[in-house]
Amino acid sequence: MAATASMSVVARYQLGILKDLPDPPLPQFDACKLTGSPEAYKLLETPDSILAIASYAATMTLAAMGPSDRASKQPLLPVALAAKVGFDAVLSAGYAIAGWREQRALCFWCLVATAATAVSFVLVFPEARSAIQRLKQSEPSGQS
Repeated sequence: MAATASMSVVARYQLGILKDLPDPPLPQFDACKLTGSPEAYKLLETPDSILAIASYAATMTLAAMGPSDRASKQPLLPVALAAKVGFDAVLSAGYAIAGWREQRALCFWCLVATAATAVSFVLVFPEARSAIQRLKQSEPSGQS
């Protein structure tokens, strides 16, 4: 949810609702330069913040699915969630690195989303590990 909230600020800028994105007062931060660049609209000719919000909505849906003991009753759900959050973390970090390489700028709002995604992976990993152990226990004997 934190990543979605952060991306919603960027979306307001990319959709023209906000005229500027506030940044920390450090020279390497220029959210407008990054989020207003052609690369930010490259995929599907859509603002990347809108695509990120859609992706994070799918992640939230996976997080909300199933019972509280889903690691034992529906172990594929936590495994799918960990895979999705891992994918989100790699993609988010990749965007941050590419933005720095191509524009020599950082986006505070994007970095908040990247950090929230990394923290999410740390938080979902224990449940996924339990689910994987459950899946291994339910394998027919003789298989590994």
